[in-house]
This record gives sequence, C-alpha cells and structure tokens, in this order.
Amino acid sequence: MSETQVPYRVLARKYRPLNFDELIGQDALVRTLKNAIESGRIAHAFMLTGVRGVGKTTTARIIAKALNHSGGPTVGPTDDCEICKAISEDRHPDVIEMDAATRTGVDDIREILDGVRYAPTEARYKVYVIDEVHMLSKNAFNALLKTLEEPPEHVKFIFATTEIRKVPITVLSRCQRFDLRRVDVPTLSKHFTNICEQEGVKAEDAAIAMVARAADGSVRDGLSILDQAMALAGETITAQAVEDMLGLADRAKSLDLLERALTGEMPEALNIMDDLYKNGADPVVVMQDLLDLTHALTKLRAVPETKDMSFTMSRDEVARAAELAGKLTMPTLGKTWQILLKGLGEVKIAPNPQGAAEMVLIRLAYAADLPDPATLIQSLKDNPAPTSPPPSGGGAPAGSGGAVTASAPVHVEAPRGGPGGASGGGEMASHALAVVADPEQIAVTSIKTLEDVVATLEVHDEVLLASHVFQYVHLVKLKEGRLEVRIEETAPPKLAQDLGPALSKIMDQRWIVSVSSAPGEPTLAEKAQAVLEAERAEILQLPIIRDILSVFPDAELKAINHITEDNKDEPS
Repeated sequence: MSETQVPYRVLARKYRPLNFDELIGQDALVRTLKNAIESGRIAHAFMLTGVRGVGKTTTARIIAKALNHSGGPTVGPTDDCEICKAISEDRHPDVIEMDAATRTGVDDIREILDGVRYAPTEARYKVYVIDEVHMLSKNAFNALLKTLEEPPEHVKFIFATTEIRKVPITVLSRCQRFDLRRVDVPTLSKHFTNICEQEGVKAEDAAIAMVARAADGSVRDGLSILDQAMALAGETITAQAVEDMLGLADRAKSLDLLERALTGEMPEALNIMDDLYKNGADPVVVMQDLLDLTHALTKLRAVPETKDMSFTMSRDEVARAAELAGKLTMPTLGKTWQILLKGLGEVKIAPNPQGAAEMVLIRLAYAADLPDPATLIQSLKDNPAPTSPPPSGGGAPAGSGGAVTASAPVHVEAPRGGPGGASGGGEMASHALAVVADPEQIAVTSIKTLEDVVATLEVHDEVLLASHVFQYVHLVKLKEGRLEVRIEETAPPKLAQDLGPALSKIMDQRWIVSVSSAPGEPTLAEKAQAVLEAERAEILQLPIIRDILSVFPDAELKAINHITEDNKDEPS
C-alpha cells in the first residue's frame, strides 16, 4: 500500500450515523430523545433494545455526544466539537463502553461503580454504555441496582441488549426503555441507493431490493452485504450477481415454481427446483421464498388493491402474482402456507435438503388436486356414503320399531338432546342413535326389542336409565311383560331394580326384569360400535379420503354425519 493511499473502511463504519438526523427507521425514538434533550427532561438510565444492527450502540454514542457537546446539550450536528469527535472515535475517558458479553462478573461492575463517584474529567456527564447487558450475571445485576436507582447527577447509564426478556425487571423498572424497530425494506433500499451514489457505484433496483430483503431489518447486515456485492460486481451491481452471491432463487423462477406446484404440474415443478439447485440456490432459501410468495398471494387474494408489495417484486411480477392469486381460493392458499411452513422445518434438518425440498413440492402438488373443505362437504352431501347394515343379530327385524334407517345420523360425539325433547341427552353413550329407532316413531304400547326399551325410556324422560341400558345390558330373552338380561359388572348396582318399575309405570302393566348369567346378545353400545367401525372402514376406502390421508398422514376421521333432508342445510 502506498503512503498516500487511505486505508479502506467498511461501509458499516464509514456510514455510521453521527447524529439524530442521520438515524434511519427510528423516527419515534429520535423524536422522543430530541424532545427530552431540548426540554431538559433527561433520564438517568436508558435501555435500548432491538435486533442486531439496528443502531443500539450508535444511538448510545449519539446520546452521549448530544449531552456532552461543548456548546451545551444539542440535538443537531456535533462535528464542530472535539469532545464529540473523541466520543465517536471511542477514545474519550468520560464515556466508558463495556461489553457485557466478555465482562459478565460482579467484579467488572464494581470497577464501574468505583468510578461513578468521581466527576467527569472534561465532559459534562460521565456516560457508561454497557452493550449486551443481558449477559451480566445475577450478582452483577444486584450490585448495579442501588447505583442505578440513585446515581450521581453527573452520571448517565445507557444499556443495549438484543434479549430484553433476560434483563431482570428490577433493572428495567429503573430505566427509560426504547425499542428500536427493524428497518423496513423501502427505507433500507433508499439508504443503500444513496450510499451507492456516494461511492460512485451503479446498482440495479432489483439488486438493491434483494440486499434490503436479505438484511432482514438490520442496517449493519445490509451494509455488509452491500460491501460484498460492490467487491464482487465492480462498477455495477446486478441482480444476477446478488443472487449468485447470496444463493437466492430468482423471484420469477420461484413464482414459476409455486404456480407449477399449485396447478399440479409435478414434472415442471421438479425441473425448476433442479435448475435452481444447480445454479446455486439454497433449498432453505427457496422454501422461504415460496413462503413469502404465498404470503403475497394471500394478501393479494384477500385485498386485491394492496400495493405494499411493489418494493419486493417488480411491477410485472406483482401483476402476474395478482393474476395467479385470482385463480386460487383462500382455503388453497391457507393449505399451501401450512405445507410450506412445515416443509421449511423439514428442509432445515434434513440430511439432504434438496431431496426434502422436492418432497415438499410433491406434497404440495398432490394437495393442490384435493378439493377445499367447502367443495368436499358439498361433494359428500351430493353423494352420501351408503349406510352399512348392522351385524347379524345386531338389530330388529325389518319393519320393527328398532330397525336401522338410512336417515339415522352417526355421531362420534354424544347427542345433545333427545328428539322427543328429553333433557340430558348428552349423557347417552356416543353411538346410541346409530342403532336405536327414532323415539317419536316408537309405539309405546309394544316393546319387542331392547332398542324399543331404550327409545321408550328416552321419550318418557328416563334418559339416564336409557343410557345405562344402552351401555351395560345384554339381552337374553324378551317377551311381553318380562325382560331377562345379563348386566355388565361396571353397571350401576340398582340398574335391574330401577328398570322394572320404570317400564311398569310407562307401559301401565307389570314388567319383571330378571338377571341371568347367560351370555346374551351384545350390548347396544357394542352393536353401535360395530356399525360405526364398519362404516368408518368403508369411508376410509373412498378415493377422496385416501388422497387426503396421503397428503395429511396425521389426520384422523373424527365424526361421521349422514346428510338427510332434515339436516342438509345445517352446518357440518
């Protein structure tokens, strides 16, 4: 290096803000601090929090300079002050910066506290800037508390942290807190464009937008990326150069990829994914890009007139995205978001990220062929599954009051009330109505089956007793006025004693209920379960259900509802 050549300074240091006016993206913080300094209402301790690279340490230095300016506290430029220059260069003895990430112990804090009692040597205030303050030990925080609560008038504390939740509430309550926001993409893009102009480097708008997106709200990260792009591209920073440097996927190709996957064009989608991978695109970044596009499509679908995506996409891409969003339904976009979100985690942990990304695309393409819930419900309404007959011996003969009809809904959840107006129906076993006839249609003058017994009890408000009969009673023999049963050991002890008088009162004739040790028929609950399992197995073999389970392997069939004329308009 020649003697006259000036050492290169990275952009993050060269364009570090020197006063409040140069801070970008923190308007609320700047306005509050300016008002406080101008009015003299200056707190003794500040807590600055935010993600990396948004300006916490920079803001701390600006506050220190504003308070110690030789002409008095100021919110304007400080270039004319030697004290401020020394603070900017981190060489002023009255502004002490400490990195709590490396000096975490109580002894380090005691060293600071020992110096608090001494007045500043030159400046107006002695300012202590502690970066990453959340890294301090518990004892260090405790040692700081008393001084922090009542510091000398010549001392100011400024803390910076990225993990505000790790800072004890006792410390937070003694500080004036400022949350530094992530800097949005338009503000970053404008800032980076100005820097390129000052550096004499041309940059494509698309390239600047890529750098701003990759910065993720951090000015410092964005400047580091821009620095790298300048070194790579030379006089002109192109979008292609930034894509290659960051391993990004071309936004247009990502839109092609998403469109092919959502339209079920699997070969084309896999070919695009393969091309992106060969060109250096990271599969994780591709998945993130697809998520961003899905978010953009959903916003365009929900609010077609939205315009706030123009800074991340070109006009042509926005127009194309709007056209694609118009062809997709909100359930489809919601399903796409969930699959990609789950797939992103899989790609991150997979030993072969490219293979995992392809699996996500295949899942997405097959899911695209599935109907949305509204279409599925309508399809099931139009083509209801046939009702499976009960197992042999499991029901009443045709024409009897206990026959199973096609209109009987099968519920996995317990019914809320008997159709005859009985209260307490929610206590019935979950599949009662699958094998028991409609109580309103039962002829209470004649009981021929155990199903008739249950229905008769229900219609006369003996719902709890009907539930017990349904759940625990095995029919051995039934004839007029006499019922012989075997009762489960887990049944209520007085079930048989209560059943006889109840039937006698309802039927207005004497009914004798005797308990037998013979096996008898299955309980009505067992019959209902058999009917349900048979129907469940039949439904699970439907092509549309198999397709759904292939895409969502963790899904379960929770309930089966038969659509009838009486309930077809009710929500499923």
